[in-house]
Formats: sequence, structure tokens, C-alpha cells
Amino acid sequence: MFVLCSLVFMNTVFVNIVVCAAEQKQITLWEQGAPNALGTEEKDKPRITVWFPDKNKATDIAVVVCPGGGYGGLALDHEGKQIGEWFHSFGVTAVILEYRHRGKGYGHPNPLLDVQRAIRVVRFHAKDWGIDPEKIGVMGFSAGGHLASTAGTHFDNIKEPNDEIDKMSCRPDFMILCYPVILFDAKFTHRGSQNNLIGADAPKELIDYYSNEKQVTEKTPPTFIFFTDEDTAVPAENGIEFYLALRKYKVPVELHIYQKGAHGQGLAKNRTGNETWPELCKAWLINNGFLKK
Repeated sequence: MFVLCSLVFMNTVFVNIVVCAAEQKQITLWEQGAPNALGTEEKDKPRITVWFPDKNKATDIAVVVCPGGGYGGLALDHEGKQIGEWFHSFGVTAVILEYRHRGKGYGHPNPLLDVQRAIRVVRFHAKDWGIDPEKIGVMGFSAGGHLASTAGTHFDNIKEPNDEIDKMSCRPDFMILCYPVILFDAKFTHRGSQNNLIGADAPKELIDYYSNEKQVTEKTPPTFIFFTDEDTAVPAENGIEFYLALRKYKVPVELHIYQKGAHGQGLAKNRTGNETWPELCKAWLINNGFLKK
């Protein structure tokens, strides 16, 4: 049964909530309509589904999850729902983002606006949700990994906030990047993702803006990266270049490249060898102080 309600703070309604189950809530990111919205249909309303952990397992961290799909769709099962279930199993609040993309009629800058708003929404509600506002990460797969890495390299605050949520920082505290698209206009670029986001005739300035290995600074958050050597859709060079850029600025980073395995594995269940990456990721979160052992 679905229950409709509104979340109210200081007599101001900020978001609509649909309670899907005891542990989940769907939240529309902009109550008054998303910036650059082309209409008022569901496809024009980016949203998050929050998977709250059981109280007896709850930790104080949250992760905004960006499913892949080449910026033309969303792989909401193996790179969304299954990831929410995995985080839920060890007490992490998972926030599955349904961002705008070309399949809904949207390109630059809207996916980035959506992930920034999602991080702000989580940080705005951190106290009420039992989350440490300095333990909010972002995770992404394939093109969703590009979006997540964009969030981690482009996080200037809004100069003229429209509401209290806009006043929150949109910088993620850590990144988890799974076979992410990173390079634009390069030999190893996933052209479909690039064209869907910025178009085939984008100017060099915009290409460089979204070539995230070029946007790393000392303020880029700690990062975990997972790839396979056999991935021909998004080759491991995307992760290697990002890893080297992070090392240059002394940003804590861990990179795993498995010998076997194709693109788009999600949790890599029953994939010999590759299925170890989720446990390695958990260990990384522990080693970097985000998760308790």
C-alpha cells in the first residue's frame, strides 16, 4: 500500500514523499519543478528513492547511487535496486537517483544539477535520518560513474539559493566509481555517453569541462574505483587516468582492475573473482573512516 504525505520543516513544504515500504521513501527533488524542466510529466521530475537501514544495523553514512545507462536510460535494477539491497544489508542509507537523461529529452547540465540536488537533499535531512553530514558519498556505474565523478569534481555552491536545501554543500565526502566513463573526446571515450550528455558537436570548453580527469583538485574526495580488463565498452584506461590525476593531487584513491569480466556487472554476483569487489569496497570504507568495522 502506498501512502502519500509531505515533509514539512518550519511550516515550509520542501519535498513530496511517497512511502513505498517501511524502509523506503521516494522524494521528488524539486517541489516547484526542476530547473530547465520541459514539462510536468513524471519524466520531468527527477527523484530519489531512499532505502533506510534497519535500526539494529544502521550506520551514520549515506550513499547517493547513480545507475548507468549511457545518459540515455537508467539501469535501475542491477545498478539501482540491487545496490540499495546491498547497502541495506550492512546498515548504509542508500539513495537511488533517477536523474534526467537524453531518453527523457535532457542533456547538459541537467544530470549534474540532479545529482547535486540529491546530495543537498540528503545533507539537509541528515540529522533527521541519522546521517553524519560529513559521511555522504556518491556512487555511480558506467555513465552513472561519470555523473558521480562529475559531482566529485564540480561542486561549487549555488550563489543565489532558491530554498534552504540549496544552501547545503553538494560536495560528496567520498566516491565509489564502478567501470565509470571518465574521458571525453579521447581514444577510450564511450561516445554514446558523451553525445547523449553534451551532443556530437560540443565545443572544446564543454568537452574539457566534462573530462573529469582534467577537473581533479586537492579538494576532490577520496575515491574507490573498480574496472575489468576485458571491458571494451568503457575501457579501464578511464579509471587509470582518473587514478593518476587523483594521485597527482594526493587524494586518497584505490583502484581495482580485474582480469576477467565484461561491462555492466553491477554487484558481479556469481562472477568468479569479480564478485569480491563489494567486500573490497566495504574494507575501503572502513579503512578511510567512513564505516566502522
